[in-house]
Amino acid sequence: MAEINFDRVVKVYPGGNTAVQDFSLQVADGEFMVLVGPSGCGKTTALRMIAGLEEVSDGTISIGGRVVNNVLPKDRDIAMVFQNYALYPQMTVAQNMGFALKIRNVAKDEITRRVAETAKILRLSEYLDRRPKALSGGQRQRVAMGRAIVREPQAFLMDEPLSNLDAQLRVEMRTEISRIQRLLGVATIYVTHDQTEAMTMGDRVAVMRGGVLQQVATPEDLYDHPANSFVAGFIGSPPMNLLSATVVEVEGALSARFGDQSVAVPGHYRESHHLSEYVTRPLLLGVRPEDLVLATPGVEGRFSATVTLREALGSEILAHLNFGGEDAIVSDEVAAASPGAHSSRIVARLGARAQVLVGERLELTLNPERLHFFDTSTGVTLARTR
Repeated sequence: MAEINFDRVVKVYPGGNTAVQDFSLQVADGEFMVLVGPSGCGKTTALRMIAGLEEVSDGTISIGGRVVNNVLPKDRDIAMVFQNYALYPQMTVAQNMGFALKIRNVAKDEITRRVAETAKILRLSEYLDRRPKALSGGQRQRVAMGRAIVREPQAFLMDEPLSNLDAQLRVEMRTEISRIQRLLGVATIYVTHDQTEAMTMGDRVAVMRGGVLQQVATPEDLYDHPANSFVAGFIGSPPMNLLSATVVEVEGALSARFGDQSVAVPGHYRESHHLSEYVTRPLLLGVRPEDLVLATPGVEGRFSATVTLREALGSEILAHLNFGGEDAIVSDEVAAASPGAHSSRIVARLGARAQVLVGERLELTLNPERLHFFDTSTGVTLARTR
């Protein structure tokens, strides 16, 4: 058992391409840490540096308090589960799981004991004599995990292990991996580009973009308190609506104007989000799809939008809306800091029985206690540190 520590780690490839920049992260003993981000963000490179499959250009990586920058992969006492199962087709499940121990000259009785115990944890006991071709995709993935578990390493590294499974198996295996990791209590770093996996599996989630760590927090904190507009727009399905807006003040009251619409902003945002400093200045207004609701007659703070697409998902309806005329393009500065920002398009998560039709003009309100504001140039949240 051990903790894993990145201390200002940098990875620069020949030719000057920086894949990971000034990366610092602490993974506690027994913690399930998920690295998530779009393709090319550096998450797999970070994982491969822990495993010793990539050299560290600068900074240090330690496992259990020991700096491992120059330690051979085989001597780091970690186990890695890859995207492809890499099982030996001619071997049985038991032989595949015990192979790493066999080549380390572990006693036969000890190998049999560890394989049997691991198979019980993974619910594979009845399949030990079968070969990989006789197993389902989920069973093969569990065998690959078993091969790592029998080694009893200090830490597990998992590189998108579910990407080859179909949707239903992915859901099942998410639950299985979480159960097994908590049962074993071993520090685990799990890499994925799927934010649903990240949010449902991780004790904490580290969001990366362009080789830079954006935020590390619990799934709940990432969702409710994103550090910047990139995290806000990446975490959540659908993601947070990000709108180019301007805060105005009339007779001491604040409101946010976006497109040809305007909504009141509660007074406490003046202090909690520094809004006094942003009056008449452009910013980004963020609102989660579930915080947009159909307005009831007489309710203040209403604005209108036209339904452009209706997605009925059974348990809910996603209404894609346009509240302006032409969908103006946000500035290059805003687009660079906040991918996904729009000037007049939003998505609302409505109840399954909501009566909405494409082309209909809806009256909506925003939950005034669930607004987010971000700087347009940096994307950083305007919320004061909690």
